[in-house]
Amino acid sequence: MMIIVPATPKKPTPKQPRLMSKLFRRLVVLAGLIITMIFTASLPATADDGRFDGTVIFLRHALAPGNGDPYNFNLKDCKTQRNLDETGRRQARAIGKRIAAANLKLAGIYSSEWCRCLETALLLDLGAVTPFSGLNSFYENHAPREATLASLEAKLASLPRDGAPVIMVTHYVTIQAITMQSVPSGGAVLYDLKTGYARELSLSAFSSAD
Repeated sequence: MMIIVPATPKKPTPKQPRLMSKLFRRLVVLAGLIITMIFTASLPATADDGRFDGTVIFLRHALAPGNGDPYNFNLKDCKTQRNLDETGRRQARAIGKRIAAANLKLAGIYSSEWCRCLETALLLDLGAVTPFSGLNSFYENHAPREATLASLEAKLASLPRDGAPVIMVTHYVTIQAITMQSVPSGGAVLYDLKTGYARELSLSAFSSAD
């Protein structure tokens, strides 16, 4: 009688683990893309460059060379603060001209109490500027973070959701805390009061000015 011995399974060749690894990585990438598409589709209506009603334009102060403020910082003395240089002043005027050319009917212009923000806001030349402590910088603990943000959030909650846009001139840390956006000196973020959605706003959104 003939005895049939089962064939010994072949050991995987070195190529098989590599193929499985590649396939797994592709599946992970595909799953990530699907999750991203689902999340993006579920986002609320967003602020866009063509609509400004019901929005806040957060503007970081114009160029002020350096980082933070001097050790002897005093809110009431501009000499003890980091301030705009001539390049920053030209930048602020240029931003103001861009916004003015768009003929926006602004509901107000608010500014941090820091001198570099107040000067930026004034050089925009778009109207009266209201100093507001809720826009102050808590970098280096010159202002209390939680109290400052609570004040700003209360102000945002009080603004009409379909009213004219508001400009708020402030600092990197303040903009980032509210909008999760990082912008350079003179950079702007468009914040939608209805949805809380925020996006970086290019100055090309405004009509060009001479």
